[in-house]
Amino acid sequence: MNYATIKKTDVANGPGVRVSLFVSGCRHACKGCFNSEAWDFAYGEPFDDDTLEEILIALEPDYIEGFSVLGGEPFEPENRETVLNVIRAVKDKHPDMSIWCYSGFTFEQLKDTNVSKDILALIDVLVDGKFVEAKKNLRLKFRGSENQRLIDVKKTLASGEIQLLKI
Repeated sequence: MNYATIKKTDVANGPGVRVSLFVSGCRHACKGCFNSEAWDFAYGEPFDDDTLEEILIALEPDYIEGFSVLGGEPFEPENRETVLNVIRAVKDKHPDMSIWCYSGFTFEQLKDTNVSKDILALIDVLVDGKFVEAKKNLRLKFRGSENQRLIDVKKTLASGEIQLLKI
């Protein structure tokens, strides 16, 4: 997997100050995407053990509230295994840290595939759904278009029904 960038003090992609990993590769090609350069799977740098260590170190300061994974598309088949390993490493080192993941896929599309199911079991919030330019709304918190949902994954998995995050 390649990654586009790591933001070590991100305040736009979840509550508080977060570390955010932007993976490369996305087939959704949403019109008006803010990160279209990351559609290319070869964009950016190869993700390796040093990259993972950089993320884990960036998460250490006490002002960091969480970790977010965006894209590109974290749930593309080419990215899933590495994303799962990164999230596992973050959970191992920071078990109480909030983890958010952004995807153009919906929860319903992801919940039945093995690796995606494993990722969902480890994250706290899934921001799901493609960006739809006609539904763009700059007043929304942590998402770009009105069709996208902030799903409380733990509550959703426990209840079997989509539970939206209350913010």
